[in-house]
Order: sequence, then C-alpha cells, then structure tokens
Amino acid sequence: MANPLLTEAVFQRSSGTGTLPPPDASTRVDHIGAGPAQRSTMSVDGAITATLGLMALLLAGGFIGWRLVKVNEGEITSFPTWTIGIVILGAIGVMITNWKPQIARFVAPVYAVLEGLFVGAVSHAYETWQDGIVLAAVGATLGVFTVMLLLYRFRIIKVTQRLRSIIISATLGLMAFYLVSWVLSLFDVNISIINSTSGLGIAFSVLAAGLAAFNLLLDFDLIERGAKAGAPAYMNWFAALGLMVTIVWLYLEMLRLLSKLQRR
Repeated sequence: MANPLLTEAVFQRSSGTGTLPPPDASTRVDHIGAGPAQRSTMSVDGAITATLGLMALLLAGGFIGWRLVKVNEGEITSFPTWTIGIVILGAIGVMITNWKPQIARFVAPVYAVLEGLFVGAVSHAYETWQDGIVLAAVGATLGVFTVMLLLYRFRIIKVTQRLRSIIISATLGLMAFYLVSWVLSLFDVNISIINSTSGLGIAFSVLAAGLAAFNLLLDFDLIERGAKAGAPAYMNWFAALGLMVTIVWLYLEMLRLLSKLQRR
C-alpha cells in the first residue's frame, strides 16, 4: 500500500501558507532533540520523536499479532483473519486523518497498535513457511531506510517538483493496480504477477519496493518543509503517522520480494 498522508496540500493548509518553502540546512534531519509536545510548532525533532514512539507501539502490536498465529509441526493451524478487517478500518482512519490532521495525535497511536497486529500475524505466517525471512526483511527495510535517509540528508538525491510528480504518479498507478487485483480476487480472478516467482514477478516486487523507498524521500522532504513553514505541533504526529505507513509498506514489499527470491 502507498502513503496517502504526507501530501503538500495538508501541510499548506496547516501552516496557513500558499506554498511550502524548500528545505535548508537549518531543518536537516540529523539530530533528535525536544519531543513533539514541547514545541508550539512542528519541528524535525518532534516528528522523529513521534515516529519512534509509534514504531514502539507497532512492535508491541506486532508481538501480540505474532502470538495470535497458531502453528503445529510447521503448519499454520489458526490465523486471525479478522486482522484484515483491522487494516481496512485503519485505512479509513488514515483517510479521515488526512482531512482532519488535528486528530493525528489520537489516531496515530491506535493505528500503530492495530497495524502491528496485522504485520505481526503476517510476519509469523511468512516465517512459518520460510525460516529466517522476517529477520532478513527487517534488516533490508532498515538498510533501505538508512540509505534513503543518507541520500536525502546529503542531497545526493534532490526532491524536485519533477521527481515528486514522477513518484506520486507511479505510486497512484501501483495503488490502482493493487485495488483492481483485490476486487478481481473477490471473483476468484488472480493476477499472478503479484505473487509470481518468475522474472517478471520479481521485477514487479523490486519496482514496488523501490517506489516505497522513494516515497521515503517525499516524506523526509515534507517533514522538513512543514517544520520550516511553522506548521502547528500536531503535524508532528501527522507526519509520524505518514512516515510509519511508508515504512510498513516498504517492509511488506521486502517480505514479499524476499519470499519470491527464496522460492525460486
């Protein structure tokens, strides 16, 4: 899934400006200081602190979700299918927060725990089928996150308007593809490329994971620019929620990609 949250329009409305300024050295992502509740306006430090808090809640939910999956002699005997409903409800909550970012500080912690339940359950299922894949996916996600942060921090990749347009267009296209495939699956029509271990199927997963990674650049960029524009403090939680959505998306794409590679 793609990140529907961190859009420039939301930050423009919240900061009261027509456009957001470009990031500069005064707002770079390179340190952690005061927490999100200690400032009257948004800050890079506040967004980072809020993100770390949400990730802790995600891990706590993931631990519970992992234990909800029952395994006997290498076979899954019980999977909490209701967690799929949680994902749908969570997506609705995210969309509502997109229109009312003021509620992000309340929605984000709940969403993190609920999303953790789903991610934990899915991770345990993958681990049952392919031993060691979860640790590899976590490592790959952290590695990609670090690389993209460094590329952005040192301006090796500059987030220009053209790059934004390309990433957003490609992401919307992928979202539409996933939505169509989900609707078709309700009628027992499956698009094999999504889970196929063929060269084309692996290329698709590389593309999806790559899009998730490049969405991190957009997240970093909007956090910096929102902080520079003086967006209100609640946007720390909004930004953290959006960044967490992207990280979870990247992790799930990595999990699928590694699964395909191991099954070849």
